[in-house]
Amino acid sequence: MTKGEIAKNNYQSGMNCAQAVVLAFKEEIGLSELTLKKLIIGFGGGFGRQGFVCGAVCGMTMVLSYLKTDGVDKLKAYALIKDACETVKQKIGSIVCADLLADKKVPCGEICKIVADITQDFLNR
Repeated sequence: MTKGEIAKNNYQSGMNCAQAVVLAFKEEIGLSELTLKKLIIGFGGGFGRQGFVCGAVCGMTMVLSYLKTDGVDKLKAYALIKDACETVKQKIGSIVCADLLADKKVPCGEICKIVADITQDFLNR
């Protein structure tokens, strides 16, 4: 099962979009499921259901920041996240929750799948 499939299943089981993506990578991150759920829950729905940055993209950002950066080199981290966000935009049209919900072209579970697969691609680089 791909990380995208896991994320989609997580979303369909009741997790929010941010949790769904982050929990797809729980083994790699090495923190408990409860800890990860608590850390990321408020990012769902574009920061507490405000429609800002998509929660799945926030989850991607957390995973890539934790697993792919040293936590010190901001410019390198920002470049990585910007590149990943551009990839998401190319695939689904936006990284803004409200825009994605308004377009209704891609359901949230599918967004979680796409974003988790993009996250995996970036981890493999």
